[in-house]
Amino acid sequence: MLTTTNNIDKPQPHAGQNFATLSAKKCFKVLIFSLNLLIKTHIFWQICDLSLTLQSKNYMPMKISLIKRFLASLCIAATATTGAVAQDMIAKQAPIDRELKEVDSLAIMMMLEEEDAIEEFYKTWDTNNTHCYSRADVPDSLVIDLRGFAMPTKSRKVTSKFGYRPRFRRMHKGIDVKVYTGDTIYAAFDGKVRIVKYERKGYGKYIVLRHENGLETIYAHMSKHLCKTDDEVKAGQPIGLGGNTGRSYGSHLHFETRVMGEAIDPAFLFDFANQDVTGDFFTFHKPNSSKNFTGAYAAGDKKSPNSGARYYKVRKGDSLSRIASKTGTSVAQLCKLNRIKKTTVLRLGQIIKY
Repeated sequence: MLTTTNNIDKPQPHAGQNFATLSAKKCFKVLIFSLNLLIKTHIFWQICDLSLTLQSKNYMPMKISLIKRFLASLCIAATATTGAVAQDMIAKQAPIDRELKEVDSLAIMMMLEEEDAIEEFYKTWDTNNTHCYSRADVPDSLVIDLRGFAMPTKSRKVTSKFGYRPRFRRMHKGIDVKVYTGDTIYAAFDGKVRIVKYERKGYGKYIVLRHENGLETIYAHMSKHLCKTDDEVKAGQPIGLGGNTGRSYGSHLHFETRVMGEAIDPAFLFDFANQDVTGDFFTFHKPNSSKNFTGAYAAGDKKSPNSGARYYKVRKGDSLSRIASKTGTSVAQLCKLNRIKKTTVLRLGQIIKY
């Protein structure tokens, strides 16, 4: 029986948060100092005002030059003190600045490396031909980041799965999800619109998006396009409306996931029934390659891409027997691989090896 546990770790403050806290404290001290200085200056000016009044009425002799000299001395002292406080703040801030610079540089380098890796094999930008890649250019493997996703539709009903269709004697290289004409279709990930076309005897009105994680997704049989070629889109952004155009026998969304034209079963990436992805990452291997890992896995699981195993993310209502049935294995095998007992209570989001 699956139970939900609130295992939410308290987020640890990063360098930026430490810097913000330090700056806030120092700024507060400077503010108090400045206010104190202003109050003292205001009182002094009141005394000067009174002195000038008395002088003008010959009650008290006082030279204006003396007042000016005293004020100048006060200003110099205040400036020196404020400068010292500012220098102290800069000195204490320096190590944090260096840390922030290192973190930012590392993040930028990682982003650039990922972009370069994608650009290495996506060398063309063809806005006319959907399947325009040579199989020789397909990478042997690619780790696909599934974080930052959005479900293409809010519908949970898959009406036709990926695979060979004996009735039509051909492969179905995507899945069909039940939608009604006019239902909103969303971009699955951040990316760019490569193709917006109409194909009377095939996809009907369809869209091809190229994503930053290396995937290309296809959305077919729509009734209306809501984007155009070369548009930049964000995950969850509406790109079209569901329909029944092209070779279609009822309104639905035909959804494909590909890497340079090589079709991947979308069910490996998306769980439409639970409106979620199957894991944080998915490792694609070119068909007929020596490696057979095609499963999703969680962030931080460094062994996953090279293990040859598959991974399942626990959903609401799952039990060991249900997972065993879904993955084509046994409860005993699941327990052995994951070092758990048959009585172990599963957590939502837990990654199970099979």
